[in-house]
Amino acid sequence: MNRINSFPPIVDEHSQILILGSVPGVKSLEMQQYYAHPQNQFWRLMFYLFDTEFSTDYNTRLELLKTNKIALWDVIESCERKGSLDTEIKNEIDNNIPQLIKNHPNIKIIFCNGQKSYKNLIKILGKNFKIPIMVLPSTSPLHTVKFEEKLESWKVIKDYL
Repeated sequence: MNRINSFPPIVDEHSQILILGSVPGVKSLEMQQYYAHPQNQFWRLMFYLFDTEFSTDYNTRLELLKTNKIALWDVIESCERKGSLDTEIKNEIDNNIPQLIKNHPNIKIIFCNGQKSYKNLIKILGKNFKIPIMVLPSTSPLHTVKFEEKLESWKVIKDYL
């Protein structure tokens, strides 16, 4: 089984919100972009939340996050996995989330994109971490909740800007 690695964090000194996924899927690894699968709703949600015209250009997508003080990373640094399912993840090694937060003291809340990232994060940080942690419905196409329902949940991000 192949060992896969996450991408470097998308973060800068202005980041106030950290969104954490689990680990990149097959399409994201192939494209070397966060949330590259066309059916993943992450980017659609971000553009909708910030009332910006949707773009498939990756640099435009990253600029949208930066403009809105959002950092992006994954909880898993590397793991073994067949396909893209979180349930297939084995032998995982965690990213150093505490160090990222220490290096970026403006981060005031963490949002987990789905249950897997949340469960892993709690293992890394513990339940009583110094900044709030919220779990949001996964943007994965495998999480078959309607876009409108996901959007309602994801709107909470704007409360922290």
